[in-house]
Amino acid sequence: MTAVPEHAALAPRPGRTGADEPLAWGVLGVADIAVRQVIPAIQRSPANRVVAIASRDPAKAEAAARTLGIARAHGSYEALLADAAVEAVFIPLPNHLHVPWSLRAVAAGKHVLCEKPLGCNAAEVRLLLAARDRAGVQVAEAFMTRTHPQWRRVRELIAAGRIGELRMVTGHFSYYRRDPDDVRSRVEYGGGVLLDIGCYPVTMSRWLFGAEPVEVACVLERDPGFKVDRYVSGVLRFPAGQASFTVAGQAALWQRMEIFGTRGRIEVEIPFNPPATHPARIAVDDGRDLTGGGIEAETFEPVNQYTLQAERFAEAVRGRGAVPVTVEDALGNMAVLDALFRAAESGRWEKP
Repeated sequence: MTAVPEHAALAPRPGRTGADEPLAWGVLGVADIAVRQVIPAIQRSPANRVVAIASRDPAKAEAAARTLGIARAHGSYEALLADAAVEAVFIPLPNHLHVPWSLRAVAAGKHVLCEKPLGCNAAEVRLLLAARDRAGVQVAEAFMTRTHPQWRRVRELIAAGRIGELRMVTGHFSYYRRDPDDVRSRVEYGGGVLLDIGCYPVTMSRWLFGAEPVEVACVLERDPGFKVDRYVSGVLRFPAGQASFTVAGQAALWQRMEIFGTRGRIEVEIPFNPPATHPARIAVDDGRDLTGGGIEAETFEPVNQYTLQAERFAEAVRGRGAVPVTVEDALGNMAVLDALFRAAESGRWEKP
């Protein structure tokens, strides 16, 4: 299986903390995902520490800093980027701000971990790729899913031929939320379900096949009031097989992925955000019957995939590995998402 290209690890930057020192993080914004999930997860890792947080509302920054035990609160994003103690920046802002603030962070010499999707289109991501190369910093898209042991095991099983030749991947991801104040309900903010969660089955399918799709098809329905996409079905044709997915922002909470080979299948019970407090499970089926006679279950101890993501990122910054999801990889994913939007409009197969 051909691996998705990974950006080479960088040596520790001159003048910064030593290779064994914790990576010093700053966080741009007080988004729920940052305050409730990512910051506490980073703080659990001895290889990382959060030293600063910023908000355009100084009171919000100060409140978050007090709650989370962060030393410094900045009343602007610019002030955090000027903070010499900050080595790496986590960006949990709305989608339309991902690339603009990533570019500013890179220009300030900071390493960047940015929430998915890395941009709103492939053209934006190309700008960030060029800026990263000029600055010589690490930049990664925050698909924490790629670091979870259950997915490392799935890829290992496929590579070992456990299910024969990989031929099909199917996925579903849905939740119900219809809120005019939610950034996901705003077209101008890069809202809609395809960018929000459709990016997950797309990136995992590309990662499993180790290739890019040659063409895609898509059916998309928009919310009549908000105009963002709320129900999406997509098909990706790869050189060695196919992937299909459905995602919804106004349907019952559910997620699942299945991987089909010529001699078996793998089912991932909670593929995208398994709770950090519960074991994760996959089922490996040799396909001998339809009643589960050939199923072997594998269970994984509870882990926090946000913590794992931060640890892999810190290792890359310190010159001991590569970031989990590179800008090159994010560009490939964004090109597929762009093609899916085009296919929904044209009613035809489109090439990424």
